[in-house]
Amino acid sequence: MAAMPPDTALPPIRRQEIAPRSGVAFELAKGDRLTIIDPKGEQVADLLAFSVADRDEVISSGRTLDYASRIYLTTGDPIYSNRSNVLLRIVEDTVGRHDFLLTPCSADTFRIIYGDTHPHHGCFGNLAAALAPYGIEPDRIPVAFNVFMNVTVNGETGELKVEPPLSRAGDHVTFEAETDLIIGLTACSALQSNNNAFKPIHYEIRPAGAAPQSPLPCASC
Repeated sequence: MAAMPPDTALPPIRRQEIAPRSGVAFELAKGDRLTIIDPKGEQVADLLAFSVADRDEVISSGRTLDYASRIYLTTGDPIYSNRSNVLLRIVEDTVGRHDFLLTPCSADTFRIIYGDTHPHHGCFGNLAAALAPYGIEPDRIPVAFNVFMNVTVNGETGELKVEPPLSRAGDHVTFEAETDLIIGLTACSALQSNNNAFKPIHYEIRPAGAAPQSPLPCASC
């Protein structure tokens, strides 16, 4: 009997939806590809990655931006851990503008910056809840890689300004895992980051060895 093609036994690729102002967590094996899709445009997704082998090893904004010598990362750029190991690599990017400076929005963000008296728990709260089953406590949550977030920097004063995302409906970014990871991912909860509207985020996981293809269509798009 002839051997089955390598892709036959691989699990199917499915598009998952993260509802507005919510978050999820899942595992990503070494070599898997994670594609984050903005189905409606101008919606940010906060991305975290922890090493399965040691959850004290986590993506690091400081290490990554230091080694890249720039703040805007795109296709080909690695994302380093706090131990200077590459956890993820950007392999495809249709936008080219993301943020790795600002921390996940939280109830304190909305209280301090926006003056909310009954603030939403934000991406920080969503990430903390999603990562809790993996034994990751809130104090271990670092600066996230804010996919599609458009933060500009004034070269003279250093002032940071959050502008509307440059992403349009269907834009996506694909990451490849360099080791086994626990991923936290949100549909961002901050009005300013998302041009004053809350929308879903979609994602797909392509197992290592699967044949490349365009992001799958989605009936709910």
